[in-house]
Parts: sequence; structure tokens; C-alpha cells
Amino acid sequence: MNHPPASTEPMVIVVSGPSGVGKDTVLNRMKRSGGSMYFAVTATTRPRRSQEADGVDYHFVPRDEFQSMIDSGELLEWAEVYGNLYGVPRNQVREALRQGRDAVIKVDVQGAESIKRLVPQALLIFVSPPSMEALERRLHKRSTESASDLKRRIDTARQEMDEQRLFDYVVVNDEVGRAADEINAIIAREKAKTDRETIGL
Repeated sequence: MNHPPASTEPMVIVVSGPSGVGKDTVLNRMKRSGGSMYFAVTATTRPRRSQEADGVDYHFVPRDEFQSMIDSGELLEWAEVYGNLYGVPRNQVREALRQGRDAVIKVDVQGAESIKRLVPQALLIFVSPPSMEALERRLHKRSTESASDLKRRIDTARQEMDEQRLFDYVVVNDEVGRAADEINAIIAREKAKTDRETIGL
């Protein structure tokens, strides 16, 4: 039996989930597995943490520069989260798609909704903790926020957990390698479909 060929059209893959769920860790594992996927680097006005590298983890920019990026339409989407601005540079994603590469974008739930409106063909994957208790333990262990900021993140995470229905898939991050493998399998399954449309940005 002959199977129809898989779609060769590049995809926009949006990975989201509550703060502290381990999105960066899962995506870093996916990067190490090789492949031609492009992982967009988000621009942000928040201060760089000691273990972070500019241009790798985020593009750290002053607030006035970020505002210029908004005004000139350079961002695919942007949002203010916990007092800091975050946005996805449009040219990164456009160039990846032009090269025929799938573009993986990490955003918060609000950003995922914005991208879905702009790119209806985007594949939305929600990374979920095994439980809210597990997520709270991770946030406490991270120790990067004040007590008031930590409470705000936990309250926001509870609200974001209610938004899973907006996503195409939910992946539980109970073990990083397994979660990364599951996301890769989802992408491969979606790539096997033959009716994927060309994405224009």
C-alpha cells in the first residue's frame, strides 16, 4: 500500500506552559538531539541571571530598545510578564521558515494565544507539571524570586493550567528526556500529515 508523502512545509511550533514547569530544560534536551529545527531566542527586558548567556537563553535588551522593536513591528508577539517585557523577533522565525526549517517558539500562555491568531497553522504544545504541588516545589527550589513574586507566579500558574484546552497537545514534564521525546514524536506525527499549508509572516 502506498502512503502519501509527508508534508515538506516548515512548521511553527509553540511550546508554552506555566513558569517553572521546565520549558527551557526540555527544549535544551531537544536541541541536543540534533535535527534542523530552529529555536527562536526571545528578547526580554528582564535582568540576566548569572547562569544565562545573552543571545543564547534570551536577547537581553534595554526597555527603550524593546519599545523601538514594538514600534517598528519587529516582534511576532510581545507581552509584559511580571513587570518585564518579552517578545519573539519576527525576522528569526521568518528566516527559519524561508530556509525550510521548523521554528520552535517558547512563550507564555498569553503569547501562545497571540501567535495562534497570527499563525492559525501553528502547532501549540502545552508543557504541564505532574501536579500543582510539584510545580510549587520547583518554583520554591529555584529561589530566583521574592516571596511576593513567588506567590504571584504560583497564582498565575494556576490560571495558566486552566488554559490547556487552547492547545493541540499537552505533555507532562515528569522526566525531561521523556517529555522531549514526546514533543519530538508529536512534531514528527504532525509533519507526516499531507495537508500542511505554507506559512507566511
